[in-house]
Amino acid sequence: MFVATFLCDPANPSLDGALVESLRNAWGGGDVVWLSVDEAAEFVMQAVPANIAEVWQVCQEQGVDLIVQPVAGRRKKMLIADMDSTMIQQECIDELAAEAGVGARVADITARAMNGELDFEAAIDERVGLLADLPETIIDHVLNTRITYMPGGAALLNTMRGQGAYAALVSGGFTAFTARVADELGFHENRANTLEIADGKLTGKVVRPILGQDAKLEALNGITETMGITPVDAIAVGDGMNDLLMLANAGTGVALHGKPALQEKVSVRVNHGDLTALLYIQGYAKSEFVT
Repeated sequence: MFVATFLCDPANPSLDGALVESLRNAWGGGDVVWLSVDEAAEFVMQAVPANIAEVWQVCQEQGVDLIVQPVAGRRKKMLIADMDSTMIQQECIDELAAEAGVGARVADITARAMNGELDFEAAIDERVGLLADLPETIIDHVLNTRITYMPGGAALLNTMRGQGAYAALVSGGFTAFTARVADELGFHENRANTLEIADGKLTGKVVRPILGQDAKLEALNGITETMGITPVDAIAVGDGMNDLLMLANAGTGVALHGKPALQEKVSVRVNHGDLTALLYIQGYAKSEFVT
């Protein structure tokens, strides 16, 4: 059995019931269940429709995310999440660079690296090198003035933790940022890269080893093994190509407003919803959210 889930932007709940009903009829689905009125709905069906790709594109044009997945095992025991442009709305290195006066240059490198056009490790070295001699205090300044959370993150963490799930924040960004984000949102642990600091200033170097795509996969495998579960029991979320292995090996891998190269390789794509989409995908109704 499979389930088709339909989502829209929670800030503008306008999911068309006629669209959902017409697809239920076309695909021979069961009764439509509204997880949230005008925002999220689902129905169960026997098989994945042959025209799923075409219908997905039509839904996208109407501001609707469509996810089709097996019913069995979709409620997960672990959340593993990227940070930059996923749990927060910014790229922390771009915000540091803006304070250093090299924002545009670094943002261009970041965008290309996240789309898989550049070697991740070389790109992070180049960008961090441009931050040399910034005062260490700039980190707290950026956290306090430039970083905002992705909508739905608190509900996602609170709801999954309330059901006993484990939450790990695994980022190609920096521990100086993940520590606060993890603490404020309620992650059990966080892993990221470390900016080298000497005499109260950034040296322009990253402490080795650099946490990249392979390290994110290792985190997924290692944490689930420690918990006595498997990667199939995890839901993973990210937006860049350095998240690909983590998303591909988790039971459910979600590209949240993902870069084009990532979307080409991931089947679960959320382009209109926010982080609460990860709850709807697991079959949670809005009435079950812990806010």
